[in-house]
Amino acid sequence: MTPETVVRLLAEPDRMRVLGAVALGAETPDAVAAASGLPARTVSVALHRLREHGLVVAEGGALRVDHGALRELARATPSTVAPDTPDAGLRPFVRGDRLVSVPAQLSRREAVLRHVAERAFEPGADYSEPAVNDRLRAWCDGGGVDHVTIRRYLIDLGILSRTGGVYRLGPEPSGAPGPAERYVRAMGLD
Repeated sequence: MTPETVVRLLAEPDRMRVLGAVALGAETPDAVAAASGLPARTVSVALHRLREHGLVVAEGGALRVDHGALRELARATPSTVAPDTPDAGLRPFVRGDRLVSVPAQLSRREAVLRHVAERAFEPGADYSEPAVNDRLRAWCDGGGVDHVTIRRYLIDLGILSRTGGVYRLGPEPSGAPGPAERYVRAMGLD
């Protein structure tokens, strides 16, 4: 049995219904027909195919899904994570090009935000605040995350720098005033 075989088998709606009925506890073909609402002949053909490929087995006269075979298949199947897909540590927080949530743990938060920033901004390019907001809004739409909060986190973590209203991926360019100097200037104490 291969992943492709399982997908092909379950792409047929009747077989999916039959497998679902067995998974939910229907132990005989008659019980499967009653649970699935399918005619006995359709159930018989579907069960034959599912048993033929090892998804359903009969033990002691009772039908059941062979979960062990499915687990073996899952273990033997290589990961097909695309190179641009976030690693396992980011997956709960990033789905595709959407930021779903922000981790509470600082090291994970930094990793997630670095992932977002590296895909939203070009190194060395300058961005206005509205441009930064637009790029972050695209990542935050549909999630429970506010783009303004993300912008603040990116700056606080030093992933984005802001000098004179211009944002840039990475640290502030050398010669730019640091946080303390900017604070002093903002307070009018220079």
